[in-house]
Amino acid sequence: MDYRLCELATVSLHVNDLETDPGLDDHPKHEYRIRSEGEELFSNTNVTVNGESSTKPVRKYVETPVGSGADSLSASGEAKLCSEHECELQLYCNTEGRLKCSQCVLDGACQGHTVTELVTRATVVRQNQLVDACEKMQLQALRIERFIDRTLTSREKAVQIDANSARERVLAQVKVVREALEEEEQRLLEAIQREEERVEQCLLTQRAHWTHTLEKLSHTRTSLVHSLTHSTDAMLVSSNEEINDRIEDAEGVGEPRDTEQLSLNRGCSDSKLMEGLWASTLLLGPSAHSSTMLHFENQTVSPLLSLSNDQHTLTFLPKRQRQLAPYNPARFDSWPNALCSPPMSSGTQRWVLDVGTSAAFKVGVCYASIERKGTSNGARLGYNSKSWVLSHYDEDFSFCHDGCSVGIAVAKKLKRVGLLLDWPSQTLLFYDPESVSVLHVVRHAFSEPLLAACAVADQSISIVH
Repeated sequence: MDYRLCELATVSLHVNDLETDPGLDDHPKHEYRIRSEGEELFSNTNVTVNGESSTKPVRKYVETPVGSGADSLSASGEAKLCSEHECELQLYCNTEGRLKCSQCVLDGACQGHTVTELVTRATVVRQNQLVDACEKMQLQALRIERFIDRTLTSREKAVQIDANSARERVLAQVKVVREALEEEEQRLLEAIQREEERVEQCLLTQRAHWTHTLEKLSHTRTSLVHSLTHSTDAMLVSSNEEINDRIEDAEGVGEPRDTEQLSLNRGCSDSKLMEGLWASTLLLGPSAHSSTMLHFENQTVSPLLSLSNDQHTLTFLPKRQRQLAPYNPARFDSWPNALCSPPMSSGTQRWVLDVGTSAAFKVGVCYASIERKGTSNGARLGYNSKSWVLSHYDEDFSFCHDGCSVGIAVAKKLKRVGLLLDWPSQTLLFYDPESVSVLHVVRHAFSEPLLAACAVADQSISIVH
């Protein structure tokens, strides 16, 4: 609040009054009003002392809110006064939204305006605004209390129940998976152990057989050499039949051969369960996006295709949109192929391609030494010894390598294809991320670094990661 000095009406005071009534300033006859702008802070008061009259300034104090203007309440809480007519503000002008006196309404600024008595207006404010607001707040408070007591409490209990149920479900599932993995691990280790024992037994048998054969041959040869060097002509002729028998026995020994039976069957460690979990972990797990990002090399892209600016999407072009591409020895000029970088020759690499609604595509790997020019099978993915691809054409899926195809059963059309290349185990795996299933597994002794390869003959395919 801003305390300002206001001028009151000039009053005549006597010294005796001042002396006998020290509480004169609080006399109920004193009137206070709000000082208007420009009014003086002092008023002249005539004071008579011993018969002599003198004029002295008298200060009066009222409390005036800053910026409240003439309509503000006085400090004593008495009725407001109109700044223009100095009358009580007993009317409310609906047009201006302010309190006014009767003179303002009769012949002042609010003449012709819609006005309401102050008491009536206050009643309306109390009943229509304050009472309604309080009732609404009370109802809202009740709703909030019920929400806290009922909804939030029940939700808290439900969350605890659901969380405990979710934990139990996860633990139960992990337990089943763990037990299955432990059993599968034991089964595979036993299978590998049996295969190792089988091969070792074969090796021992072969070693014993050929060692005995070697001794027999050595003895026969020694005998023949002795006959050759120490027998007379008559002896040689007479023992000719015996010599022929020994030679025939030696020739019947045969030549030793290395066979698959002497090697460990790599299929002994095959497990669809393990392959599926392995692929799912690498392609869908937390580290799925941590592998090296592949991109199509523009210099390899066929003129039948267009490459997006980010080098991740290949699109098959209609004839009218094709343009003559600049010559590059790395570019495929006849088949709609493209290769990716970087090359892969170590570790485990994984990537996923979005094949969308394409009705004709190939995805896989190939050697960098694959042919690039012409229409021969040497440059056609899947039709030579340097490429391994999953092919989709005319609603059929198959794995293709060196001109041979193996059909792949797919429950529904693939939207994405995941590939895993594990160099240490020389394994290439094709995977369906949507159904979480392995499509095909290839094990091959790759002799050169591999490049991700694609062919598109309908719409587009994209590298997702």
